[in-house]
Amino acid sequence: TEDPQRKLVLLKYLDGNYTNYMLGRACFHMVDFSLEILNTSREDRQLHEYIVSKGPEEKVWQIQLEVYEPVSHPSIQVLSWALANGSCAVTLNCTAERGDNVSYSWGSRDTGTLGLCSSNGSLLHLSYPLQNTSVACACTASNPVSRRVATFNSSECSYKQGGKSSPPRQVAHLALSSLPVPTRAL
Repeated sequence: TEDPQRKLVLLKYLDGNYTNYMLGRACFHMVDFSLEILNTSREDRQLHEYIVSKGPEEKVWQIQLEVYEPVSHPSIQVLSWALANGSCAVTLNCTAERGDNVSYSWGSRDTGTLGLCSSNGSLLHLSYPLQNTSVACACTASNPVSRRVATFNSSECSYKQGGKSSPPRQVAHLALSSLPVPTRAL
């Protein structure tokens, strides 16, 4: 025999009456036949069904529920510093310890450093003239349900060792913005 596909029924509607199998976790609105999913966990990441029966007609919606852990505050690590030809070259790495499907991007909060700080991905290779008194770059870590920002501020090219790079060190981070969004079904 063939193994049936496992699914969880969220709600059944039959001739004006309904049964909500996820009380406290899903809310059915009879006015517009919508189903609001309230609380989810990673265990809910599976195929669900929403069934409405009216007389001899039955409608079945299959919902693949995706659940994302919000992104934690990212931190910025300095991977290397180097002085060369009157410029400072810095490689930065931005990471968030928690979160599902996290993507990273770099930008600037300062119009004077707009082009310097632009990058997609967790790494930023930054090179700026030594006459720049300060450089401020912002790393954004985001996923479909949240977004967090950390900034890197440099007032001088550290470890003036004539082109030698320093060992990696952790840079304190500051969350400038956080926009938590409730977990939702896709």
